Amino acid sequence: MRNEGGGAERERPVRLAMLGGGAGAFIGPVHRLAAAIASRLELVGGVFSSDPERSREAGRTLGLAAERVHGDLDALVAAESALPPDERVELVAIVTPNHLHYDAAVRALEAGFHVVCDKPPTLSLGQARDLAGRVARTGRTYALTYTYLGYPLVQEARARVAAGALGPIRRVVVEYLQGWLSRPEELGGNAQAAWRTDPARAGISGCFADIGVHAQSLVRFITGEPIVEVAAELVTHVPGRRLDDDGAALFRLAGGGRGTVTASQVCVGEANGLSIRVYGERGSLTWRQENPNELWFGWPDRPTERVIAGMASLSDAARRYTRTPPGHPEGYLEAFANIYADTAARIRDPHAPAPPGIELGVASMAFLEAVVASSGAGGRWTEVAG
Repeated sequence: MRNEGGGAERERPVRLAMLGGGAGAFIGPVHRLAAAIASRLELVGGVFSSDPERSREAGRTLGLAAERVHGDLDALVAAESALPPDERVELVAIVTPNHLHYDAAVRALEAGFHVVCDKPPTLSLGQARDLAGRVARTGRTYALTYTYLGYPLVQEARARVAAGALGPIRRVVVEYLQGWLSRPEELGGNAQAAWRTDPARAGISGCFADIGVHAQSLVRFITGEPIVEVAAELVTHVPGRRLDDDGAALFRLAGGGRGTVTASQVCVGEANGLSIRVYGERGSLTWRQENPNELWFGWPDRPTERVIAGMASLSDAARRYTRTPPGHPEGYLEAFANIYADTAARIRDPHAPAPPGIELGVASMAFLEAVVASSGAGGRWTEVAG
């Protein structure tokens, strides 16, 4: 079970500020709930909107001291840096649209703050590599909210693959299907749809940058192998939309296995259908995000094995991410909270397990750029930059 103890220094909450996540935001409240569940962080300030008055109003709603709520990041950095070390913000959560991630992370890291950021980390592979260098140079903790890596049974899947339970990986099938953008929601006042379909704010891709990289990170995390080549097709189904809303790619793993990734936001009737199947020489596994407390293993010579979250026989990593006994479902918010808890633990103890970090972000940007390049070249096999 998740253990949040460990001494006076470990018990002291990490002071958190948020950039973005004000009125009308989806992911900002999720971050705040996750930080509360993690129970090792305290939200003390932030910049909740690019409109200073809306930012102040969000701060009042959240019950924050007026002097800790600001109109822009520069003001927050200046005010917090002037406080004594044992009072100032330690961690900045970046929950803005994609185009603001890189600059905000650079500013926060260089000011001495740790960072937790929504994916993708940047708008380009070059920026991601630069950011990785800054993280290494500053020695700050940098976490990316690849939320689905926070599920206990995803940790269990990784542990069993690493232990060789499935044998060499032959085939991976991963898909992330949604239906919420099957119509031009961006034209009807939906702020979440508007920025995700705008190249200036979302970047070089829509659907694949938003959810395709979650699928890619799940492949890399569970198999332990990077994707090294892709042959992709990105599609825009909704007339007038400027970025992809659907796509698929064949891929090759470093170890020789093959796979397919499908990501779509126009599959009518789908909600949040992230799933992965991994087939090895000796066995297979299946995990579905919409039923995250079950993990299935298939074998050639014995019955299918059903693994349930919370079982005492699970790996150390899976049990560390579990809060409740078997049969008490944990889901998206708890998985998100696990990333926040690991981030807080790492800030307090550099030897604590690391949350998903910039190295996964670099891999995702390399994958994304290769997918876009391959699609633009008619689906030609394209190397994913190492």
